Amino acid sequence: MDWNLINLDADSATPLYLQLCSSLTEAIKTGKLEPGDQLPSERKLAGLLAISRTTAVNAYEELEARGLVRSYVGRGTFISARPDRLGAQFAWRGKVSPLIQRHLGPDIRALLASNKPQMISFSAGQPAYEYFPVERFLAVTESRLRSQPRDTLGFLPAEGHPYLRECIATREGVRHEEVMIVAGTQQALDLIARCLIYPQDRVVMDWPGYLGAIQSFQFSGAVLSGWDMTLADLDELEDSLIKHRPKLLYLNPSFQNPTACTLSLETRQGIIDLARKYRTPIVEDEAYRDLYFATEPPPSLFELEGSGLVLYIRSLSKTFAPGLRLGYIVADEAIIDQLALVKAQGDLFTPGLSQLALADLLTNGVYDNYLKLLRLKHQERARVMEASLQEAFPEGLSWQKSQGGLYIWAQLHHLESGELLAEATKAGVSFMPGSSFFFEPGGKRALRLCYSGTEPEAIRSGVERLKRAYNQALGMSGFSL
Repeated sequence: MDWNLINLDADSATPLYLQLCSSLTEAIKTGKLEPGDQLPSERKLAGLLAISRTTAVNAYEELEARGLVRSYVGRGTFISARPDRLGAQFAWRGKVSPLIQRHLGPDIRALLASNKPQMISFSAGQPAYEYFPVERFLAVTESRLRSQPRDTLGFLPAEGHPYLRECIATREGVRHEEVMIVAGTQQALDLIARCLIYPQDRVVMDWPGYLGAIQSFQFSGAVLSGWDMTLADLDELEDSLIKHRPKLLYLNPSFQNPTACTLSLETRQGIIDLARKYRTPIVEDEAYRDLYFATEPPPSLFELEGSGLVLYIRSLSKTFAPGLRLGYIVADEAIIDQLALVKAQGDLFTPGLSQLALADLLTNGVYDNYLKLLRLKHQERARVMEASLQEAFPEGLSWQKSQGGLYIWAQLHHLESGELLAEATKAGVSFMPGSSFFFEPGGKRALRLCYSGTEPEAIRSGVERLKRAYNQALGMSGFSL
């Protein structure tokens, strides 16, 4: 910023501090000053512009009141935001907590925003909606509304409706006191992080890993350390547990998001042995466990260890419907009680209608039959995507054949995924870049493709669009095969 370009008129009716404020606002709008830039101290600015220190102080205070700068004792004054829009009177982003600015990136919202008309989305992890049992769902919801309006429309315990808790407890082989209903995996992770994590606590998690878990733990103040899920080296994990003595170990062991890897029984047992040895609680996220194609994954960590050390998360968003926002946590009764207290602070209870409808569909077999159909349809779509990718990218892209879950984790040979994504968006196809799943720099050549929520013909069209985008990006990069 060239401070000599700021011209102040002492003879103007407009006070000098407002003139200075307007000049700095214009510099922020035009990009001469960027968010994060540090401004000179009031004393130094006064010297640069030959004005009084009081004028500089008043200008900075006015900019801070508008949300454009933020002052920190002992550090100085920094640009915090640009005006949100032309003519805006206030830049709200400048008032946003530094925690949000630092840890809550736009990746999750961008993932959901990718489902636009005309856009073929390989981004959001979603099941094949076309096969949802609509008629059976309507029948049970109507029946519940007519017969139990108080339970479906009234207040409920934060832990969940007793009927659904009992249904899930029976399926999981636990007591209903060890079950809590939540609005999907993301709420479960948020509750666990808020309940257990104190700033600077260490969390070891699979890496690359679920971006929602990364953001939840970091937002609660955790320091993250990664365990390479694709290598699954138990010696490496033990070294991390010894070195960091983490508050938690977070794992997504079956058809992991994003890599689609599944840990072997030997590795799972080794993890349990290490958790017992170093008294490290495990948050086990089994959102994809039931979505195997041919072979069911090994027993969960929860099945191997029980609720003593494992907080077991299951999601029904991936196996039923994301819009119903249902999942559950199985854990020791003592921690369920504490999680319920945290949940009640922001979400008194999960809606009763969806809970009762799911409980009915679990008990009458509709849910399990639907799950069997989903496995077949998802496998069909995975094979269509793999064949389409093989035809479109005989070179330049590699991946492992999917055995379940929702995703293909692919590696680009000649491009970074960010370069491809920019062209893919123009071409009308979306995916998640690999860097979204790393809490440190990584995954620049990786991409995650979801096949399950897209019909086969659209998958073929989407891969064709991706190929055109790839060729365009490759040409722009100057690379030639």
